[in-house]
Amino acid sequence: MATILVCHGAWSAGWAWGKMRPLLRAAGHEVFTPSYTGLGERAHLASPMVGLETHIADILGVIEYEGLEDIVLVGHSYGGMVATGVADRVASKIRHLIYLDAFVPTDGQSLDDLRGGHTEAGVEGWLVPPMPSAPDTSEADLAWTKPRRRHQPQRCFSEKLRLTGATETLRRTYIHCTKKGPGDVFQQFADRFRADPAWTLSEMAESHSPNITAPAALAEVLLGLA
Repeated sequence: MATILVCHGAWSAGWAWGKMRPLLRAAGHEVFTPSYTGLGERAHLASPMVGLETHIADILGVIEYEGLEDIVLVGHSYGGMVATGVADRVASKIRHLIYLDAFVPTDGQSLDDLRGGHTEAGVEGWLVPPMPSAPDTSEADLAWTKPRRRHQPQRCFSEKLRLTGATETLRRTYIHCTKKGPGDVFQQFADRFRADPAWTLSEMAESHSPNITAPAALAEVLLGLA
């Protein structure tokens, strides 16, 4: 049995992994999908000061108070920034670090650095509106997700992450979702890790959020890794 801890993507929250939890738990794994400060059921806590470090602290708090050890840590999209910071600080508690179509920063980088541009805040000067859902998202899933997605503080994307290099000793896997058009910002990571013996690269012919659009396929991949 594995302890799977998910760092979710931007504008999202633990609810977005609602299809995945029963699939992973049915295989005997313990699954945690906490929501970050300012998102999901914690949206009322949003403020201009909420940033990447806040979300790292959120996940570290779950690890501490739930007494988690031997963790399979999954970072999706923006959650790759969070997962990297978490794993760097509690590397001894991480069994396997998995990036799902996610950003993988090095020391001193922000998400804006990795995407090659400044994320503009469109609401109240500090909130960034959600990006559109993948084109293959079903009408039923749009009806489920759109009312639940929330604007996210800009600081999450601009705050730079400081790392010690502790994650370099961990087992690391990158899952690249390939069902995307031109300008795939995550292609850079697949290209970087393809020939790196320290990494395992896996590819899924799915769009960016298979936890929503292809949960059975994603469960098969994660269960194989866990």
